[in-house]
Amino acid sequence: MKLGMFMMPVHPLHRNHTETLKEDREAVVLADRLGFHDVFIGEHLTDQAENITNSLLFLATLIHSTKSIKLASGTCNLSQIHPALVAAQAAMFDHLAEGRFILGVSPGALVSDAEALGILEEDRNKMFAEAIDVILAIWERDAPYDIEFPGNRFRVTTRKTMDLGFGVGVMPKPYQKPRPEIVGTVVAPFSKGVVAMGERDFHPLSANFLLPHWLKTHWDNYAEGKRKVGKKPDPAEWRVARTVFVADDDKVAASYGRQDANSPYRFYYKQLQTKLTKAKRHAVFKERLDQPDEEITYEFVLDRLCIYGTVNKVVDQILGLREEVGDFGELVYAGMDWVDKKLAVRSMELMAGEVMPRVNRAL
Repeated sequence: MKLGMFMMPVHPLHRNHTETLKEDREAVVLADRLGFHDVFIGEHLTDQAENITNSLLFLATLIHSTKSIKLASGTCNLSQIHPALVAAQAAMFDHLAEGRFILGVSPGALVSDAEALGILEEDRNKMFAEAIDVILAIWERDAPYDIEFPGNRFRVTTRKTMDLGFGVGVMPKPYQKPRPEIVGTVVAPFSKGVVAMGERDFHPLSANFLLPHWLKTHWDNYAEGKRKVGKKPDPAEWRVARTVFVADDDKVAASYGRQDANSPYRFYYKQLQTKLTKAKRHAVFKERLDQPDEEITYEFVLDRLCIYGTVNKVVDQILGLREEVGDFGELVYAGMDWVDKKLAVRSMELMAGEVMPRVNRAL
């Protein structure tokens, strides 16, 4: 089982933007030094807490500060940008990173982003599906492209203006052949989008804020999609994100990872629960879909989604998770605000150096 990292990130509103960007960069550099396989970085245009506005721009600053970690958009929100821009910019990033790149994609869930861009009333899931078709076509075809799919709003051609002798009208292909790995973040229980991911060989990353018993619905749907196209589903392609804090002392782990009023984990889930409830996407926190909303308290959510403890306790919880949901290829560690830098760094060190080796020896 590989170890990855995902950062939205979520910072307290009083923190300085410059300082949180520096902190997030430092977390990625540390993850690289500790041997994390990849890191996914989120992006939001209009969220003061989740304040990275362009994941590729942020990740570009880390290409030469890291050595082996794969740098992944987590995600590129395809309803918010023309697919020709995504195709060209992602291809260039892939060359800059010499293949240390994963294209993470989603429609873009933050409604205030959609409002700011004037697409609040649009079907953003449809925009996403149309965009990914065009991105792949740009990478697969040569100029002038002549991309015009039925029912797709995005049409791409350079036929009228191309001059191949001077290289005009030609968009770059990715460094990786035939394309970078494409990963989709999956949130909703029973998501039908995961079936399509399986059919197209896009790999799922199940969100850390989804209750564990819903995770298997993602794998079942992904496997269904794989079988539809005559391919054997491979658990190594499934990433599962979880919210984990590891400490040298049980009391410290319980306090920082769950109980203290200033715990970044408590702050994180207060933010997430409030936002998802307002967006009517809070089924992720329910034990059954018809569970009354009033039962979904902060304590209820924290009890079920925070993994914390000393090394042995965290190892046991991860092995218990795997026994519950089945085999998966990568555990993705959710990055938090560094309320206490020493504890945050130590947690990552213990996770990479002790927890994951013990987990893998037990598998």
